[in-house]
Amino acid sequence: MRLPRITAAIAVASMLLAGAAGCTSDDDAPDRSTVVVAADLNNSSAVDLAYARALQLRIEQINASGQLGDRKLELRTQDNRNDPTVSLRNISTFADDPAVAAVISGICDACVVGAAKTINDKRIPTISLAAADQVTNPVGQRQYIFKLGPNSTDSAAALVSEFTRAGVKKIAVLHTNDLYGRGANTALTGALRGTGITVAATRGVKPAASDIAQSVGTLTDTKPQALVVLTPPDLAQQAATDAYAANYREAVYFDAAAASDLFIPRAAVTATNNATMVFTQTLAIDDVIATTPAKSARKQWFRDYTSRYGSYSGVASFAADAADLIADAVARVGADRPRIREIIETSQVDGLSGPIRLTPDNHSGLMPQALTLLVARAGRWRLAS
Repeated sequence: MRLPRITAAIAVASMLLAGAAGCTSDDDAPDRSTVVVAADLNNSSAVDLAYARALQLRIEQINASGQLGDRKLELRTQDNRNDPTVSLRNISTFADDPAVAAVISGICDACVVGAAKTINDKRIPTISLAAADQVTNPVGQRQYIFKLGPNSTDSAAALVSEFTRAGVKKIAVLHTNDLYGRGANTALTGALRGTGITVAATRGVKPAASDIAQSVGTLTDTKPQALVVLTPPDLAQQAATDAYAANYREAVYFDAAAASDLFIPRAAVTATNNATMVFTQTLAIDDVIATTPAKSARKQWFRDYTSRYGSYSGVASFAADAADLIADAVARVGADRPRIREIIETSQVDGLSGPIRLTPDNHSGLMPQALTLLVARAGRWRLAS
């Protein structure tokens, strides 16, 4: 069922939402009960800001739809400052509050990995929007943790398939020295085995690096047919810009972690023109014909988010899907955390990001079929048809 469109403005800067109490129909109980969805985010991260916006909008839509009956959701957020210690404290506080039914964590993969034991011990269902595969692996130690977003192995497979199609035989790789970057590089190395494609050079950079020109120059000096960038959005754009400044004019490829806004910052437009990125269709959904209810819902979400915030962030759909999974469970079992976990663990939906299939053996639900190739053209991302 399509949720109604919401267009009222909100104050995103506060990022803390207070749920109003429902009316009472008798002397004993309220007509509606408030169920809290908590979010552990980094307020200084552009990606996490997009997650916060998407959660705010989607929870408003869920409440307005009536799908929860007499219940309603309330979003409560805390800033983790990209610090695992702060994040652990936030998640612990959320878990100790019986009003909190589930937690959604943002881009900080080390934060949710560091809190994994606490999440399991306190039995608080948590959906992570971080990129690293270690967020949900090993599953036996992550029973209460789920992940929405592209998996490194799926991104790597899509990249290598495109290299083969395009006849690329020599690549150079830039990745971040963190859980995500090292994991993505390992996945790419595995996907390249037996293909005949060689890696001329690999360089790792700090996730918070402000100057990566030397590392990029070292890679382009090897004259690869393709520069492969496995970094978050800001570093990906900087890598393309530095490569262009070094007169590199061959292909540039990004994996899914590089996705952010629909429009590429003006300073990076020339350098990223014709760059290819593995991601979901949502970042170029206006190029998609709505031939199914799921595609229609994705186009509507794109319009709703753009109407509210003025532009679109590709990662917004992951947060919205997380809210939808929690809302579906709350509609069925209220704030019963173990039962919410059981429902999420067997969820199979065509989400706003694409097909999502969660099982007891696989807590990272976005299917490989959700990924496609996008190409940067004239400052925005388009389907690579």
